[in-house]
Amino acid sequence: MALRVSPGPTLLQQARLAQWLTVLWMVVEGVLAIGAGIAAHSVALTAFGVDSGIELFSSVVVLRRLLQRSDRDERGSMTGGERGATRLVGFALYGLIAYIVLSAGVALVFRFEPVASPLGIALTIASLLIMAVLWRWRLALADRLGSPALRGDAACSMVCLYMAGVALVGLLLNQLFGLWWADPVAGLALIWWIRGEAKEAVEASRAETD
Repeated sequence: MALRVSPGPTLLQQARLAQWLTVLWMVVEGVLAIGAGIAAHSVALTAFGVDSGIELFSSVVVLRRLLQRSDRDERGSMTGGERGATRLVGFALYGLIAYIVLSAGVALVFRFEPVASPLGIALTIASLLIMAVLWRWRLALADRLGSPALRGDAACSMVCLYMAGVALVGLLLNQLFGLWWADPVAGLALIWWIRGEAKEAVEASRAETD
């Protein structure tokens, strides 16, 4: 009797798995970054953690859509709820920019020196490695599935890579060379990528389709 070989996971199942892993990592990254950032009085690390929380919200929205989609589904229009959630993400990112400007400004003016954060350094290095894998994987799946929503969320992972790198530079300059100002400056540098995310989220929320 011939053995029946079980088919491998479909593209949609792989996309769901990749998105679940992204959501899980965003939870870990956000909690640890915010905790370590507050403990070390680090503007860059705290901002990185808050952005992770906002990206978590976006990832959950995309995961929900993937769970509702069948293998035969084609591209669909963005629902009113998704547009509202995307708009909320955009406004939250603009709020994060305001927080960074205020916190970094206060730190630079009053010379609030952050302490060394080995946990923050380890976390940002781990984020660079993990998010690189998740970004490439989800981007490939998005192209094969024809999913603009997944492609957009995967693009956020690329932004997360840049932000992790900038935060890491600030943390290393502070810990290795005592350049306390590098941390708030790194926080201000993150605004460049956060601004792009915020603009794209608000524009996407106004689109008829995704």
